[in-house]
Amino acid sequence: MDLAVDAARSQHLPDFLKRFSMRAAAMAEANWGGVVVFAENGAKLYSAIELEKVKNGPKREWLTSKAMEISRDAQVCILPQERSSTGVFIPILSSGNERLGAVCLLRPPRALQAHERRLMEALASHAALALENFRRFSQLERSKKNWVEDIDAITDYIVVHDKRWRILRTNRSLATHLGVPPVALVGEAVGTLRQLAETQGTLPCPFCVDMEQAREEHLVTARERAFLVSTSRTLGAADEDARTIHVLKDITDRREAERRYRELFDNIQEGLFFATPDGRFLDVNDAMVRMLGYESRDELLRNDVGAYLYPVPEARERILHGLHAKGVLRNYEETLRRKDGTLLYTLQNITGVRDASGRIAQMRGLMLDVTEQKMFQAQLQRERDFNQKILNTTQSMILVLDTAGLISYANRRCYEAGYREEEMIGRHLVELVDGAQRKEFEAALETTAHGQQVENLEARAKRGDGTLGYFSISLSPMRDEQNTVNSVVVVMTDITDAALLQAKLAHAERMATIGRLVSGVAHEVNNPLAAILGFTDLLIENPEMPASAQEPLGIILQETQRTKYIVQDLLSFARQRPVQKEAVKVGAILRQTIKLRSYDFTSHGVEVIEEFEEDLPATIGDSQQLQQVFLNIINNAYDAIQESGRRGMIMLRTKRAGDSIEVSITDNGTGISDAARIFDPFFTTKPTGKGTGLGLSICYGIVRAHGGEIQCWNNEEGDGSTFLVKLPAATEAASAAMEAAG
Repeated sequence: MDLAVDAARSQHLPDFLKRFSMRAAAMAEANWGGVVVFAENGAKLYSAIELEKVKNGPKREWLTSKAMEISRDAQVCILPQERSSTGVFIPILSSGNERLGAVCLLRPPRALQAHERRLMEALASHAALALENFRRFSQLERSKKNWVEDIDAITDYIVVHDKRWRILRTNRSLATHLGVPPVALVGEAVGTLRQLAETQGTLPCPFCVDMEQAREEHLVTARERAFLVSTSRTLGAADEDARTIHVLKDITDRREAERRYRELFDNIQEGLFFATPDGRFLDVNDAMVRMLGYESRDELLRNDVGAYLYPVPEARERILHGLHAKGVLRNYEETLRRKDGTLLYTLQNITGVRDASGRIAQMRGLMLDVTEQKMFQAQLQRERDFNQKILNTTQSMILVLDTAGLISYANRRCYEAGYREEEMIGRHLVELVDGAQRKEFEAALETTAHGQQVENLEARAKRGDGTLGYFSISLSPMRDEQNTVNSVVVVMTDITDAALLQAKLAHAERMATIGRLVSGVAHEVNNPLAAILGFTDLLIENPEMPASAQEPLGIILQETQRTKYIVQDLLSFARQRPVQKEAVKVGAILRQTIKLRSYDFTSHGVEVIEEFEEDLPATIGDSQQLQQVFLNIINNAYDAIQESGRRGMIMLRTKRAGDSIEVSITDNGTGISDAARIFDPFFTTKPTGKGTGLGLSICYGIVRAHGGEIQCWNNEEGDGSTFLVKLPAATEAASAAMEAAG
């Protein structure tokens, strides 16, 4: 009984265990007694008498280890220590059969009686009860301490008051905020905390709203701070023990963040939305409302516009399928329908929010109105197609150069004209221009690069087939956003045929004018010449004329005859007698013409090369006039070779080119000093007295009268020049008709 009372009253476990060991030793008639208590990290021995004071007592380690080895099922274990003592170990088991420790006794070696065994088991039961009580008390105290520490560690403000509106408890966070110790608020009226809630409620507690509800949650503000108040009420054993617990969570920063988020959400110009998979909007911003043409957010959220929103019903299914497959859709283009029925072209970024089962529970997205961009792109595409058609169908070559003069674009006409892309793109355009005019073209490019337009610049440039042609070139600057010239547009028109035609027309007009002038002059000069010739001849035949006058009269007669021949040439040039048309073979005329000069060619080492095409068709013309043309050209070639002083070569070629017969006569002489004027009347490169300058003019008239053309140029690959005569080929019907008429 004394042990039970002592166990119930004891508050310090080590002192109780020491007293218990002393009483247990006395009751069991033992020399020494102690209690081993098990802990998580080992065991500890408690005894009123130190082992060192016991004669032949065992060491502390032996007792502790033996006590820990006792079986849970054993009641009393007797282990001999030595002849003078025996160790008795009684396990201490809790009500749950947990090993709490062991009672250890050292007694003289004698048999253990039954009543002694029951006594020892009773002692172990008292020890177990005491240890359990102390353990529970310790756990309770530790729990209370931990609870207080946990409450004080909460950053939210906590206040507990009773039914009389008195504060029972506050946590350290609230006390620190108010600047007082937590115990200072206990017993104070809860109304003293009204500084935390600027409310006009009728209840003494500034945080209570409805006393009938067991739980409630509401918002209070004070001094620019906002608190979310969570209230819980508990019932005690008596009505007076009822308590109300308020937890104040400072949500000022969260409210500010929500406000800023809402302002950003509503003020952003792109449409933002939260929607369910079936198309019902959960939240939208103002821009979204404006895009879809609704009056307010409430109207858009209240109405189920999902079915109306998509002109194509399958569109929503495509979105859901894409979200299920990828989880997000970026830069997704979709056409929607506004409230008024007009179409809205959008670019969307949508994210799918999944629930615990992995299904799409919500769609969140950002939407851009690209209707204007779509219309602009469509218009731009139409203009691009229109411009592309113009660029590709125009008969002019259009190129774009960068500031370095490199070609970066060429239209289709360039390639149709025979140029290859690798010859154009990335190449300097000036390389195509004739070397004699490159400086002029570079100056025009420089002028355009400074922002001035250059128009109708005529230059010779290489054509697609490699030949030189005449081009009319216009250069226009292109500017960027800063008004800086960043490229040059070049429009090139091939005017080779037009230039040749214009030159021919000018030459024909000049020839006609000169012909009329020459005809008049020749007629006026011819009559005086006839009189001079007649009287000079009479004077020479008159025997009365002194011998000293014969020589001057001979000179007069010779020069007058020469003047007569010149006048006859002028008349021949002016009259251009009608062509005697018949079918003639050009090859035969050329061979006959070569025979006329074969002696001179052989004697002076001039090589004549003939490359005549077989089966060349006939031409309709006058064989004598054509022979005059070829002979004049060959004579000029022979004279040019003699002037050069080198071994001569004259090559004659014939070939058929379409409906024409081409005759080319090439020499390696001195060339032509001015090919542009070679067919002008009275223009000659020969020394004075060697020629009248009418031969090629007459040839020009003869060829034109035959419906042909005559051209000349200096050879590019070497010395000398080339004359090209084009005559129309006679058709079989025309040849047959001429033969029948003959």
